Amino acid sequence: MQVGQFIVYIILFILLYNQVFLLLAFFEKRKTTSRKVTLPDELPTVTIIVPCFNEETTIQRTVESLLALDYPKDKISIYLINDGSVDNTRNVLDSYATGYENIKVFHKENGGKWRALNFALQYVTSEFVGCLDADSFVQPNALKEIISCFHHNPVAMAVTPSMRVWQPNTLVRKIQAAEYDFGIFIRKAFSFLGAIHITPGPFSIFRKKVFDTIGCYRHAHNTEDLEIALRMQKAGMVIDNAHNAIVYTVGPATAYKLYKQRVRWTGGFLKNMIDYRDMFFHKNHGHLSFWILPMTIITACSSLYIIAVFVITTIANLIKTLKELNLVNFDLPSPHFTFDWFFFDTTAATFIGMTLMATILISIFIGRVITNKERLFTVDLVYFIVLYSFIAPFWLVKSVYNTVLFRETKWR
Repeated sequence: MQVGQFIVYIILFILLYNQVFLLLAFFEKRKTTSRKVTLPDELPTVTIIVPCFNEETTIQRTVESLLALDYPKDKISIYLINDGSVDNTRNVLDSYATGYENIKVFHKENGGKWRALNFALQYVTSEFVGCLDADSFVQPNALKEIISCFHHNPVAMAVTPSMRVWQPNTLVRKIQAAEYDFGIFIRKAFSFLGAIHITPGPFSIFRKKVFDTIGCYRHAHNTEDLEIALRMQKAGMVIDNAHNAIVYTVGPATAYKLYKQRVRWTGGFLKNMIDYRDMFFHKNHGHLSFWILPMTIITACSSLYIIAVFVITTIANLIKTLKELNLVNFDLPSPHFTFDWFFFDTTAATFIGMTLMATILISIFIGRVITNKERLFTVDLVYFIVLYSFIAPFWLVKSVYNTVLFRETKWR
Protein backbone atom coordinates (compact mmCIF):
# COMPACT_ATOMS: atom_id res chain seq x y z
CA MET A 1 0.00 0.00 0.00
CA GLN A 2 1.34 3.44 -0.94
CA VAL A 3 2.07 5.87 1.88
CA GLY A 4 -0.30 8.49 0.43
CA GLN A 5 -3.16 6.01 0.26
CA PHE A 6 -2.49 4.86 3.82
CA ILE A 7 -2.64 8.49 5.04
CA VAL A 8 -5.98 8.94 3.30
CA TYR A 9 -7.30 5.83 5.09
CA ILE A 10 -6.14 7.19 8.44
CA ILE A 11 -7.75 10.57 7.77
CA LEU A 12 -11.08 9.08 6.75
CA PHE A 13 -11.07 6.78 9.78
CA ILE A 14 -10.41 9.68 12.18
CA LEU A 15 -13.18 11.77 10.61
CA LEU A 16 -15.59 8.83 10.79
CA TYR A 17 -14.60 8.11 14.40
CA ASN A 18 -15.27 11.75 15.30
CA GLN A 19 -18.71 11.69 13.70
CA VAL A 20 -19.65 8.44 15.44
CA PHE A 21 -18.38 9.88 18.72
CA LEU A 22 -20.72 12.88 18.37
CA LEU A 23 -23.66 10.63 17.46
CA LEU A 24 -23.04 8.48 20.54
CA ALA A 25 -22.77 11.59 22.71
CA PHE A 26 -26.11 12.77 21.37
CA PHE A 27 -27.97 9.47 21.76
CA GLU A 28 -26.62 9.00 25.28
CA LYS A 29 -28.51 12.12 26.43
CA ARG A 30 -31.18 12.42 23.73
CA LYS A 31 -34.03 12.30 26.30
CA THR A 32 -33.20 15.85 27.40
CA THR A 33 -34.08 17.11 23.91
CA SER A 34 -37.77 16.49 24.57
CA ARG A 35 -38.13 18.29 27.91
CA LYS A 36 -41.06 20.69 28.26
CA VAL A 37 -40.70 24.44 28.49
CA THR A 38 -40.82 25.45 32.14
CA LEU A 39 -40.23 29.03 33.22
CA PRO A 40 -39.44 30.70 36.54
CA ASP A 41 -42.38 32.22 38.41
CA GLU A 42 -40.92 35.67 37.77
CA LEU A 43 -39.58 36.08 34.24
CA PRO A 44 -36.18 37.82 34.18
CA THR A 45 -35.42 41.03 32.35
CA VAL A 46 -33.64 40.70 29.01
CA THR A 47 -31.91 43.20 26.72
CA ILE A 48 -31.41 42.42 23.03
CA ILE A 49 -28.75 44.42 21.19
CA VAL A 50 -29.07 44.78 17.42
CA PRO A 51 -25.89 46.21 15.84
CA CYS A 52 -26.54 47.60 12.36
CA PHE A 53 -24.32 48.63 9.50
CA ASN A 54 -26.01 49.19 6.13
CA GLU A 55 -28.90 46.82 6.89
CA GLU A 56 -31.77 48.83 5.36
CA THR A 57 -33.21 45.79 3.55
CA THR A 58 -33.47 43.48 6.58
CA ILE A 59 -33.49 45.54 9.78
CA GLN A 60 -37.23 46.18 9.79
CA ARG A 61 -38.05 42.48 9.69
CA THR A 62 -35.46 41.89 12.42
CA VAL A 63 -37.03 44.45 14.74
CA GLU A 64 -40.57 43.26 14.00
CA SER A 65 -39.54 39.69 14.90
CA LEU A 66 -38.28 40.96 18.27
CA LEU A 67 -41.49 42.90 18.87
CA ALA A 68 -43.44 39.70 18.13
CA LEU A 69 -41.59 37.68 20.78
CA ASP A 70 -43.89 35.88 23.19
CA TYR A 71 -42.43 37.66 26.20
CA PRO A 72 -43.74 40.46 28.45
CA LYS A 73 -42.94 43.81 26.84
CA ASP A 74 -41.96 45.34 30.19
CA LYS A 75 -39.36 42.58 30.65
CA ILE A 76 -37.54 43.02 27.35
CA SER A 77 -35.51 45.97 26.09
CA ILE A 78 -34.35 46.34 22.50
CA TYR A 79 -31.25 48.44 21.75
CA LEU A 80 -30.83 49.35 18.08
CA ILE A 81 -27.26 50.49 17.37
CA ASN A 82 -26.58 52.28 14.10
CA ASP A 83 -22.86 51.71 13.59
CA GLY A 84 -22.22 54.51 11.10
CA SER A 85 -24.43 53.20 8.30
CA VAL A 86 -24.30 55.13 5.02
CA ASP A 87 -27.53 53.79 3.53
CA ASN A 88 -31.11 54.27 4.77
CA THR A 89 -30.59 52.25 7.97
CA ARG A 90 -30.59 55.39 10.14
CA ASN A 91 -34.05 56.45 8.95
CA VAL A 92 -35.47 52.96 9.43
CA LEU A 93 -34.16 52.83 12.99
CA ASP A 94 -35.43 56.33 13.76
CA SER A 95 -38.94 55.16 12.88
CA TYR A 96 -38.77 53.04 16.05
CA ALA A 97 -37.38 55.83 18.25
CA THR A 98 -40.86 56.95 19.29
CA GLY A 99 -43.97 54.95 20.05
CA TYR A 100 -42.12 51.97 21.50
CA GLU A 101 -41.32 52.18 25.20
CA ASN A 102 -38.96 49.20 25.17
CA ILE A 103 -36.89 50.30 22.15
CA LYS A 104 -33.89 52.61 22.34
CA VAL A 105 -32.08 53.84 19.22
CA PHE A 106 -28.41 54.86 19.28
CA HIS A 107 -26.24 56.32 16.52
CA LYS A 108 -22.45 56.12 16.58
CA GLU A 109 -19.49 56.31 14.24
CA ASN A 110 -18.55 53.10 12.48
CA GLY A 111 -16.26 50.98 14.62
CA GLY A 112 -17.21 47.40 13.88
CA LYS A 113 -19.70 45.00 15.41
CA TRP A 114 -17.73 44.36 18.59
CA ARG A 115 -17.51 48.06 19.38
CA ALA A 116 -21.24 48.48 18.70
CA LEU A 117 -21.99 45.68 21.16
CA ASN A 118 -19.70 47.13 23.82
CA PHE A 119 -21.26 50.57 23.29
CA ALA A 120 -24.66 49.10 24.10
CA LEU A 121 -23.43 46.99 27.03
CA GLN A 122 -22.63 50.12 29.05
CA TYR A 123 -26.37 50.90 29.17
CA VAL A 124 -27.58 47.38 29.98
CA THR A 125 -29.05 46.84 33.44
CA SER A 126 -31.07 43.66 32.82
CA GLU A 127 -30.25 40.21 34.18
CA PHE A 128 -29.78 38.74 30.71
CA VAL A 129 -28.40 40.25 27.52
CA GLY A 130 -28.08 39.00 23.98
CA CYS A 131 -27.38 40.04 20.43
CA LEU A 132 -29.40 39.63 17.25
CA ASP A 133 -27.71 40.29 13.93
CA ALA A 134 -29.59 42.76 11.76
CA ASP A 135 -30.08 40.15 9.03
CA SER A 136 -31.66 37.56 11.34
CA PHE A 137 -35.20 36.91 12.59
CA VAL A 138 -36.43 35.00 15.64
CA GLN A 139 -39.46 32.79 16.11
CA PRO A 140 -41.95 34.09 18.72
CA ASN A 141 -41.16 31.32 21.22
CA ALA A 142 -37.36 31.60 20.91
CA LEU A 143 -36.73 33.71 24.02
CA LYS A 144 -38.93 31.60 26.29
CA GLU A 145 -37.15 28.47 25.05
CA ILE A 146 -33.82 30.00 25.99
CA ILE A 147 -34.98 31.27 29.39
CA SER A 148 -36.41 27.80 30.04
CA CYS A 149 -32.98 26.35 29.30
CA PHE A 150 -31.42 28.71 31.87
CA HIS A 151 -34.14 27.66 34.33
CA HIS A 152 -33.39 23.95 33.81
CA ASN A 153 -29.64 24.53 33.99
CA PRO A 154 -28.96 27.19 36.66
CA VAL A 155 -25.19 26.99 36.14
CA ALA A 156 -25.47 27.90 32.45
CA MET A 157 -23.96 31.31 31.75
CA ALA A 158 -24.97 31.45 28.08
CA VAL A 159 -27.46 29.64 25.85
CA THR A 160 -27.23 29.35 22.07
CA PRO A 161 -30.18 28.89 19.66
CA SER A 162 -30.66 26.76 16.55
CA MET A 163 -30.01 28.57 13.29
CA ARG A 164 -31.64 28.08 9.91
CA VAL A 165 -31.29 29.82 6.57
CA TRP A 166 -34.07 32.26 5.77
CA GLN A 167 -35.77 31.53 2.44
CA PRO A 168 -33.12 29.33 0.75
CA ASN A 169 -34.13 30.44 -2.75
CA THR A 170 -30.78 30.10 -4.55
CA LEU A 171 -28.51 27.11 -5.10
CA VAL A 172 -25.92 28.54 -2.71
CA ARG A 173 -28.53 29.13 -0.01
CA LYS A 174 -29.92 25.62 -0.45
CA ILE A 175 -26.45 24.23 0.22
CA GLN A 176 -26.29 26.33 3.38
CA ALA A 177 -29.75 25.15 4.45
CA ALA A 178 -28.52 21.55 4.78
CA GLU A 179 -25.26 22.75 6.34
CA TYR A 180 -27.12 24.73 9.02
CA ASP A 181 -29.30 21.70 9.85
CA PHE A 182 -26.09 19.74 10.31
CA GLY A 183 -24.89 22.56 12.57
CA ILE A 184 -28.02 22.22 14.73
CA PHE A 185 -27.03 18.64 15.51
CA ILE A 186 -23.37 19.56 16.08
CA ARG A 187 -24.22 22.35 18.52
CA LYS A 188 -26.56 20.06 20.49
CA ALA A 189 -23.95 17.30 20.66
CA PHE A 190 -21.35 19.85 21.77
CA SER A 191 -23.67 21.05 24.52
CA PHE A 192 -23.93 17.50 25.87
CA LEU A 193 -20.12 17.38 25.92
CA GLY A 194 -19.75 20.81 27.52
CA ALA A 195 -17.82 21.87 24.43
CA ILE A 196 -19.74 24.71 22.76
CA HIS A 197 -17.07 27.15 21.62
CA ILE A 198 -19.11 29.58 19.50
CA THR A 199 -21.99 31.75 20.68
CA PRO A 200 -23.48 32.84 17.33
CA GLY A 201 -24.40 36.48 16.82
CA PRO A 202 -28.00 35.61 16.05
CA PHE A 203 -29.68 35.44 19.47
CA SER A 204 -27.17 33.87 21.81
CA ILE A 205 -28.25 35.00 25.30
CA PHE A 206 -25.85 35.60 28.22
CA ARG A 207 -26.21 36.31 31.87
CA LYS A 208 -25.12 39.92 32.28
CA LYS A 209 -22.59 38.80 34.89
CA VAL A 210 -20.58 37.14 32.11
CA PHE A 211 -19.44 40.53 30.83
CA ASP A 212 -19.05 41.89 34.35
CA THR A 213 -16.72 38.99 35.13
CA ILE A 214 -14.60 38.39 32.02
CA GLY A 215 -15.00 41.71 30.24
CA CYS A 216 -16.67 42.87 27.03
CA TYR A 217 -16.28 41.79 23.41
CA ARG A 218 -12.96 41.98 21.59
CA HIS A 219 -12.12 42.45 17.94
CA ALA A 220 -10.96 38.82 17.80
CA HIS A 221 -10.19 38.77 14.07
CA ASN A 222 -13.79 39.70 13.20
CA THR A 223 -15.11 36.63 15.03
CA GLU A 224 -16.05 38.07 18.41
CA ASP A 225 -18.76 35.43 18.92
CA LEU A 226 -16.10 32.72 18.82
CA GLU A 227 -13.64 34.52 21.06
CA ILE A 228 -16.16 35.33 23.81
CA ALA A 229 -17.20 31.66 23.94
CA LEU A 230 -13.59 30.49 24.20
CA ARG A 231 -12.97 33.06 26.93
CA MET A 232 -16.00 31.78 28.81
CA GLN A 233 -14.85 28.18 28.48
CA LYS A 234 -11.40 29.15 29.70
CA ALA A 235 -13.02 30.77 32.73
CA GLY A 236 -14.97 27.57 33.45
CA MET A 237 -18.36 28.98 32.43
CA VAL A 238 -21.07 26.64 31.10
CA ILE A 239 -22.64 27.24 27.67
CA ASP A 240 -25.86 25.38 26.89
CA ASN A 241 -28.08 25.04 23.82
CA ALA A 242 -31.82 25.53 23.37
CA HIS A 243 -32.43 23.57 20.18
CA ASN A 244 -36.08 24.64 19.89
CA ALA A 245 -35.16 28.34 19.92
CA ILE A 246 -35.16 28.85 16.14
CA VAL A 247 -33.44 31.83 14.54
CA TYR A 248 -33.42 32.49 10.80
CA THR A 249 -30.48 34.21 9.14
CA VAL A 250 -30.15 35.54 5.61
CA GLY A 251 -27.40 33.45 4.04
CA PRO A 252 -25.16 34.75 1.24
CA ALA A 253 -26.98 34.43 -2.08
CA THR A 254 -23.94 33.93 -4.33
CA ALA A 255 -20.88 31.72 -4.25
CA TYR A 256 -18.56 34.73 -4.02
CA LYS A 257 -20.40 36.22 -1.03
CA LEU A 258 -20.39 32.83 0.67
CA TYR A 259 -16.66 32.54 -0.03
CA LYS A 260 -16.01 35.97 1.54
CA GLN A 261 -18.07 35.10 4.62
CA ARG A 262 -16.41 31.73 5.15
CA VAL A 263 -12.90 33.10 4.65
CA ARG A 264 -13.67 35.48 7.51
CA TRP A 265 -15.20 32.76 9.69
CA THR A 266 -12.53 30.12 9.03
CA GLY A 267 -9.65 32.57 9.22
CA GLY A 268 -10.99 34.00 12.48
CA PHE A 269 -11.36 30.50 13.86
CA LEU A 270 -7.77 29.53 13.02
CA LYS A 271 -6.37 32.76 14.49
CA ASN A 272 -8.40 32.34 17.67
CA MET A 273 -7.08 28.78 17.95
CA ILE A 274 -3.60 30.28 17.95
CA ASP A 275 -4.61 32.86 20.55
CA TYR A 276 -6.14 30.18 22.78
CA ARG A 277 -3.61 27.43 22.08
CA ASP A 278 -3.03 27.02 25.82
CA MET A 279 -6.51 25.45 26.07
CA PHE A 280 -5.46 22.43 23.99
CA PHE A 281 -5.06 19.29 26.10
CA HIS A 282 -5.67 21.21 29.32
CA LYS A 283 -7.12 19.08 32.08
CA ASN A 284 -9.61 21.76 33.15
CA HIS A 285 -11.52 21.89 29.86
CA GLY A 286 -12.59 18.28 29.34
CA HIS A 287 -13.89 17.17 25.94
CA LEU A 288 -13.36 20.63 24.49
CA SER A 289 -9.66 20.54 25.26
CA PHE A 290 -8.86 16.91 24.54
CA TRP A 291 -11.13 16.20 21.58
CA ILE A 292 -13.25 18.95 20.01
CA LEU A 293 -10.60 21.66 19.52
CA PRO A 294 -7.86 19.24 18.38
CA MET A 295 -10.33 17.62 15.98
CA THR A 296 -11.11 20.96 14.35
CA ILE A 297 -7.42 21.43 13.57
CA ILE A 298 -7.06 17.81 12.43
CA THR A 299 -10.07 18.25 10.15
CA ALA A 300 -8.62 21.41 8.61
CA CYS A 301 -5.22 19.81 8.03
CA SER A 302 -6.80 16.62 6.71
CA SER A 303 -8.94 18.58 4.28
CA LEU A 304 -5.87 20.42 2.97
CA TYR A 305 -4.05 17.11 2.48
CA ILE A 306 -6.97 15.52 0.63
CA ILE A 307 -7.31 18.64 -1.54
CA ALA A 308 -3.60 18.46 -2.42
CA VAL A 309 -3.81 14.73 -3.23
CA PHE A 310 -6.88 15.31 -5.40
CA VAL A 311 -5.28 18.15 -7.35
CA ILE A 312 -1.98 16.31 -7.86
CA THR A 313 -3.75 13.09 -8.88
CA THR A 314 -6.04 14.92 -11.27
CA ILE A 315 -3.14 16.73 -12.95
CA ALA A 316 -1.13 13.49 -13.19
CA ASN A 317 -4.06 11.62 -14.78
CA LEU A 318 -4.66 14.48 -17.19
CA ILE A 319 -1.03 14.48 -18.30
CA LYS A 320 -1.12 10.70 -18.68
CA THR A 321 -4.28 10.88 -20.77
CA LEU A 322 -2.83 13.60 -23.01
CA LYS A 323 0.29 11.52 -23.59
CA GLU A 324 -1.79 8.47 -24.53
CA LEU A 325 -3.91 10.53 -26.89
CA ASN A 326 -0.79 12.00 -28.46
CA LEU A 327 0.44 8.47 -29.31
CA VAL A 328 -2.67 7.92 -31.45
CA ASN A 329 -2.66 11.47 -32.85
CA PHE A 330 -5.78 12.27 -30.81
CA ASP A 331 -7.79 9.83 -32.93
CA LEU A 332 -10.61 9.13 -30.46
CA PRO A 333 -12.81 6.04 -30.84
CA SER A 334 -16.58 6.38 -30.84
CA PRO A 335 -17.85 6.72 -27.27
CA HIS A 336 -19.31 3.55 -25.84
CA PHE A 337 -20.43 3.65 -22.22
CA THR A 338 -21.03 0.53 -20.16
CA PHE A 339 -21.25 -0.15 -16.45
CA ASP A 340 -20.17 -3.31 -14.72
CA TRP A 341 -20.33 -3.70 -10.93
CA PHE A 342 -17.19 -5.82 -11.24
CA PHE A 343 -15.17 -2.65 -11.77
CA PHE A 344 -16.76 -0.74 -8.88
CA ASP A 345 -14.14 0.66 -6.50
CA THR A 346 -14.27 -1.59 -3.43
CA THR A 347 -11.29 -0.21 -1.54
CA ALA A 348 -11.52 0.42 2.19
CA ALA A 349 -11.37 4.17 1.55
CA THR A 350 -14.55 3.95 -0.53
CA PHE A 351 -16.54 2.20 2.19
CA ILE A 352 -15.18 4.43 4.96
CA GLY A 353 -16.04 7.50 2.90
CA MET A 354 -19.56 6.22 2.19
CA THR A 355 -20.08 5.43 5.88
CA LEU A 356 -18.84 8.89 6.82
CA MET A 357 -21.30 10.47 4.40
CA ALA A 358 -24.10 8.32 5.86
CA THR A 359 -23.31 9.53 9.39
CA ILE A 360 -23.38 13.14 8.18
CA LEU A 361 -26.80 12.58 6.59
CA ILE A 362 -28.04 11.00 9.82
CA SER A 363 -26.78 14.06 11.71
CA ILE A 364 -28.66 16.39 9.34
CA PHE A 365 -31.84 14.37 9.85
CA ILE A 366 -31.40 14.54 13.63
CA GLY A 367 -31.00 18.31 13.40
CA ARG A 368 -34.29 18.48 11.51
CA VAL A 369 -36.13 16.08 13.79
CA ILE A 370 -35.23 17.77 17.09
CA THR A 371 -36.31 21.15 15.70
CA ASN A 372 -39.55 19.74 14.25
CA LYS A 373 -38.77 20.59 10.66
CA GLU A 374 -41.67 19.52 8.46
CA ARG A 375 -39.69 17.89 5.65
CA LEU A 376 -36.72 15.63 6.29
CA PHE A 377 -35.86 14.76 2.68
CA THR A 378 -35.31 17.85 0.52
CA VAL A 379 -33.31 18.64 -2.59
CA ASP A 380 -30.82 20.72 -0.60
CA LEU A 381 -29.38 17.45 0.74
CA VAL A 382 -28.31 16.53 -2.79
CA TYR A 383 -26.76 19.94 -3.40
CA PHE A 384 -24.94 19.75 -0.08
CA ILE A 385 -23.52 16.26 -0.71
CA VAL A 386 -22.52 16.89 -4.32
CA LEU A 387 -21.29 20.49 -4.21
CA TYR A 388 -20.15 21.40 -0.69
CA SER A 389 -16.92 19.41 -0.86
CA PHE A 390 -16.03 21.22 -4.10
CA ILE A 391 -16.55 24.78 -2.86
CA ALA A 392 -15.35 24.51 0.76
CA PRO A 393 -11.67 23.95 -0.21
CA PHE A 394 -11.51 27.41 -1.76
CA TRP A 395 -12.18 29.28 1.47
CA LEU A 396 -10.20 26.79 3.54
CA VAL A 397 -7.06 27.26 1.45
CA LYS A 398 -7.47 31.05 1.45
CA SER A 399 -8.03 31.11 5.23
CA VAL A 400 -4.91 29.05 5.92
CA TYR A 401 -2.95 31.29 3.54
CA ASN A 402 -4.13 34.42 5.38
CA THR A 403 -3.34 32.86 8.76
CA VAL A 404 0.16 31.75 7.82
CA LEU A 405 0.99 35.19 6.40
CA PHE A 406 -0.72 37.02 9.30
CA ARG A 407 -3.15 38.75 6.94
CA GLU A 408 -6.22 40.30 8.55
CA THR A 409 -9.53 39.41 6.93
CA LYS A 410 -11.95 42.24 6.25
CA TRP A 411 -15.57 42.02 7.43
CA ARG A 412 -16.98 42.77 3.98
